[in-house]
Amino acid sequence: MDYAIYQVDAFTSKLFQGNPACVVPLDKWLNDSILLDIAKENSVPETAFFVQNKDSIHLRWFTPDLEMDLCGHATLATAHVLKKHLHNSDKTLSFNTLSGKVNVSVYKDHYFLDFPSRMPQLTELPQNLAKSLNLKPIEVLKSRDFVLIYDKEKEVRNVQIERNIFDSLNLGTGGVIVTAPGDKVDFVSRFFTPRATLLEDPVTGSAHCSLIPYWASILKKQKMKALQLSERGGQLFCENLDNRVLIGGKARTFLKGTFQIT
Repeated sequence: MDYAIYQVDAFTSKLFQGNPACVVPLDKWLNDSILLDIAKENSVPETAFFVQNKDSIHLRWFTPDLEMDLCGHATLATAHVLKKHLHNSDKTLSFNTLSGKVNVSVYKDHYFLDFPSRMPQLTELPQNLAKSLNLKPIEVLKSRDFVLIYDKEKEVRNVQIERNIFDSLNLGTGGVIVTAPGDKVDFVSRFFTPRATLLEDPVTGSAHCSLIPYWASILKKQKMKALQLSERGGQLFCENLDNRVLIGGKARTFLKGTFQIT
């Protein structure tokens, strides 16, 4: 059987930047093992699968390693596919996910994800995480992810991970965020995942569920601009809404095609 597939660069207006995601529309769900095999074959940070019924869209996200509870860039990519390629006319798209209902509003060429807020709390730095870092953070917090605070953007750019030690950590669907005030934006970040096929994620929308409330409290601002400082890079437009956050960005389609499962 033939299945449609799209690859989209999310959180960018330029090809070959932002975070690539594959999007696969389905008429009905395939076995989880097949979904994971497709994600492995795609070999991008996330593959989004969705089934659209009359009154709902069920959305799931898979890395090449496991199913995720929440993913920002693949949600943005899915909204982009629905609007640009499948001609959905709704101004707000609603998805049923493992993290509950997620809405994406569309304004011109921007997509705004309405995600749950995850304010990180002070915690201790695990010994193996400390040993894996070349630079020590000034503060350590945790929500789903560890959030390591640095003084300056330059330090975030220069963080290096000793992977042999880092991969001894088991954080489930979580990861490690390194962040600091930005030189030309409100804040910057990078995101690393132990034991994952891809050590560093290019742009991590879900990490901003923690970054937005944290930096809103520090900077005393509700609307902020952010950069993720991976090699590909990505720009995010952020707004703090108490128990929710808005994460905005653009997207570009890289390819569309089909694949077969026989």
